[in-house]
Formats: sequence, C-alpha cells, structure tokens
Amino acid sequence: MSSEAADVVRLLTVRGATVAVAESLTGGLVAADLTSVPGASKVFRGSVTAYATDLKHGLLGVDAALLAARGAVDPEVAAQMAAGVRKALGADWGVATTGVAGPHPQDGQAVGTVFVAVHGPDGAATGSAPGGKVEALRLNGDRAEIRMESVRSVLALLLKELAGEQTGNERAQDTEQNGGF
Repeated sequence: MSSEAADVVRLLTVRGATVAVAESLTGGLVAADLTSVPGASKVFRGSVTAYATDLKHGLLGVDAALLAARGAVDPEVAAQMAAGVRKALGADWGVATTGVAGPHPQDGQAVGTVFVAVHGPDGAATGSAPGGKVEALRLNGDRAEIRMESVRSVLALLLKELAGEQTGNERAQDTEQNGGF
C-alpha cells in the first residue's frame, strides 16, 4: 500500500465519496493499491482493466473515431476513460491510466509516454474543470518502474483534486479524525 493510496482512501472516506478506476498500461495496479488500504471498501466502487483498445470504446465509451485517429495513448483518451469509468460504475470520481510501459513503442508513442486522468464532480464549487484533469508524463525506467510511477502519479493527481475541493471544515475534521495528519 502506497502513502498516496492511503491518503486517497482517507480523504474519500471523510467526504463520503467514491472512486472508480480505468486502467490500461497499469493492468490493475491502481485498483490493487487502493484496495490494499484497510477500509477501501467504503470508497472503492470497482475497476475496468481495458488493456485492449477496443475495450476502451466498448466498456468505457471512449470515442471510436478518436481511438482510430490517435490510438489509445492520448490525453483525450485518458480523459474519456476517466469520465467513462466514473459513469459506468456510478462513482463520484473516476481515474484512468493509458500509456506505453514497453519494451516497444506503441501507436507512434515512445516507451515512457503516459497519460493519467481524473474526472470528478463538475462545477465551480468543486474547483474541478469540466471534463476533469489530465497529466502527460514522460517516464524513464524499465516496464515495472514505468507502471509503478504511473500508479503513483494518477493517485497524486486525484489527491491534488480532492485537496483542492475540500472545504476548511472538512480539512479540520479530517485532521482531527486522523491524529493531526
């Protein structure tokens, strides 16, 4: 269990919110990290590992024309995966990973090219932009290192979004309930 996963579960629990995960290159590692945290069942709705490109369209609703034009390793694909899993699994938040872990390039993208996305409640009150947030990563290392850094990065992006939307009262409650962390 990573510290990011523990923090995500803690913040979602305090808020009474849920998360769903759509994964490609990470192959279930994000879901495994989140569910390794005690109490994750209160916030984790489920996951879709859409490793094959056609599943991104069929299960997550990613636009088929987008996939045909740009391939699966694309920022808009990541955004649509996050929005799609959020909708499909009925979660407050959706997160997604897509990219190239190697050893070979894919869809014209170099090894280490990764896009992570978060899609949450829209609107000015939450601070979340319509359509969520996407981060482009250029990671170094072997296949395992790229996949693990992708997990850390998508959870860090979710944490940033969650922290940005907490009210002062929620932060105070969270600090009090969790021993001043």
